[in-house]
Amino acid sequence: MEKKQNEPKSEYTDLVPAVDQALRILICLAKSPSSKMNLTDICKTVGIHKSKGYSILNTLQKFSIAHKDIEGKTYSLGLGLISLSRKVLDNLDYGKVADPVLKTLAKKTNSTALFGTIDDGNVFVVARQESEQNISITIRLGYRFNITHGAHGKAIVSFMPDDEREKVLKQKKLFFYGDATKSDRTRLKTDLQKCRKAGFAYDIGELNAGINVIASPVFDSHDTLLGSIFIMGTFPESLTHEYGAIVVDSARAFSSTLGADIELTYRGAGKKH
Repeated sequence: MEKKQNEPKSEYTDLVPAVDQALRILICLAKSPSSKMNLTDICKTVGIHKSKGYSILNTLQKFSIAHKDIEGKTYSLGLGLISLSRKVLDNLDYGKVADPVLKTLAKKTNSTALFGTIDDGNVFVVARQESEQNISITIRLGYRFNITHGAHGKAIVSFMPDDEREKVLKQKKLFFYGDATKSDRTRLKTDLQKCRKAGFAYDIGELNAGINVIASPVFDSHDTLLGSIFIMGTFPESLTHEYGAIVVDSARAFSSTLGADIELTYRGAGKKH
């Protein structure tokens, strides 16, 4: 039986090319080292013909999403993005955004997956997903850790800007290894370097016997440290690096969802495990 000529298609296409290209142009402008780019460089980076790029940029200008400097014949991001981003930020619920990532992470690692945000020298648990195992580790939402506490403390501090990290490390009491009396600054220096390279930090039963923790940092749309994603479970030590890779991927995916430039913020960390 032949298909009628006017019969509607039963399936939708996955992507709209023009929309895909427009978004690639915006991302290109956002990642450019310079605040402005000319048409030739934009189209070369995105991989589209100049006539196509010109039309898309004209459309983006109509809605103030892109701006053209007539004198220099260059393009930059437009002020129209401010109102759009403000709407997103005003209604952003980190917990709800993190839940799908944490749910997948908990399932893959058979552990409790958590997300904590930084606030005034502490890390507060704002989202949590437990595994489907009969026995799981529970930490209540709102629970507070010192910013130097355990694996997530190492994950956060190791990715801080140099001046902020030095300020934290000058504190008299550090809790990376539990009680402040157990502080070992030589060991800590090595652990922070390892975390920067691998993208994750871990604590294998040192703070709490039988409970293992793996953590990776999370960044926001300003490429600023927001907090950490971490898992807590009773998994064997032999799975530390395998699960570490999964935690890193989850943290990177979450940071990307929040608008972070993960190539910049993680600086290649976690690509090899």
